[in-house]
Amino acid sequence: MSDIVLRSITLDGKASDILISSDRISEIVPAGHGFSSDVPAGAEEMDCKGKTAIPGFYNMHTHAAMSLMRGIGEDAANLQDWLNMIWMKEKNIGADFIYWGTKVACLEMIRTGTTTFNDQYWFQEAAHKAAAEMGIRSVISYVILDRNDPEEAARQREQCEKSYEESLKWNDGALFEVSAHAVYTVSEEMLLWAAEFARKRSLHLHIHLCETRKEVEDCRSLHGGLSPVEYLDRLGVLGPNVIAAHTLWLSDNDVRLLGEHGVTCVHNINSNTKLASGYKFRYNELRDAGANVCLGTDGCASSNNLDLLEAMKTSAIVQKAWRDDTHAMPLGELFSLATTNGARALSLDGGVIAEGKLADISIVDTDSTFFLSPAPFLANLVYSAHSDCIDSVIAGGRFVMKHRKVEGESEILEGARMVLKQIS
Repeated sequence: MSDIVLRSITLDGKASDILISSDRISEIVPAGHGFSSDVPAGAEEMDCKGKTAIPGFYNMHTHAAMSLMRGIGEDAANLQDWLNMIWMKEKNIGADFIYWGTKVACLEMIRTGTTTFNDQYWFQEAAHKAAAEMGIRSVISYVILDRNDPEEAARQREQCEKSYEESLKWNDGALFEVSAHAVYTVSEEMLLWAAEFARKRSLHLHIHLCETRKEVEDCRSLHGGLSPVEYLDRLGVLGPNVIAAHTLWLSDNDVRLLGEHGVTCVHNINSNTKLASGYKFRYNELRDAGANVCLGTDGCASSNNLDLLEAMKTSAIVQKAWRDDTHAMPLGELFSLATTNGARALSLDGGVIAEGKLADISIVDTDSTFFLSPAPFLANLVYSAHSDCIDSVIAGGRFVMKHRKVEGESEILEGARMVLKQIS
């Protein structure tokens, strides 16, 4: 891994030179002032005049290989009908489908500025291999979904332990986590087992939570009036290691519990609205209660793309609309949902461009109509521009895209077309 020098790049409104060594930001100085020591021989230099540096985005909830399932189950009656169609397709997929589907997802995430993604899907080793080859940081789940079947639960416990042991060999910055799909697909016994397994190994526990009104109503019927959040609290599952996707249908007490336990709540606006699951995400309340709020795209079968910049815009405008408040989800907070809050959730030393931090940087080309206005950069980036303004991306201290070119794109598309027969 060679050193990288970004010359005359705009950072926080000032022209700067940035030196990247290994996977870290080594030094930031005013443009032309010179670094504290000589630039190492062989360093890769880029002239970045007219470009702006932003941190790489964190997509905190997705199902990456579903990039090959776009459009399946469109206009389904509800989430459960949609899931039933997806589950039928998933019966036929294998590790090669996950490998190429994850590569397609990584290609798209790189093009849209995401450098870390939190995945919840099958065939963990195939997903990890694909992400490692693409060069972006992955959080790979073992997914528990036993549907109250004791034999399946026993099999999944054994497989989860094996997957965790395999993950100890990873040396590319990838993280392993445990996923319990949802309270309606995972038995109480397995929810307890997954929570204990994760805590003992200092792993994150990733779960769909309060995604639909039906999920909440069914849980109250089955568990003595408890909501899914209250049910998990009663079981002792909630904690700062829990990453809860959706958290859409919440009572005041649910919000309080999520905040008290320091849970990370992931907002997936495009998926939630498209599947008609809901739109009144209680961002202000969760933030004020102490929950860590992040953004995700969900999988492409429901959100149809992995563009976190698009998700940022939609999240903000929907908050403003349903609250009847133009001040809702202001730009600074919105940007944190896609960057620093994701890093905090995963206990990673990143999400910002500063000396000593992880070198995950997107380089935005501002030479376009979208950035002519003297408005603040973030306003033009989020509300005016599209993600094709992202010219180059550095992940883990190396270029994974340069001037919109990603290595191996043709091969990825060819491989993906080859495995599509598994769901046709």
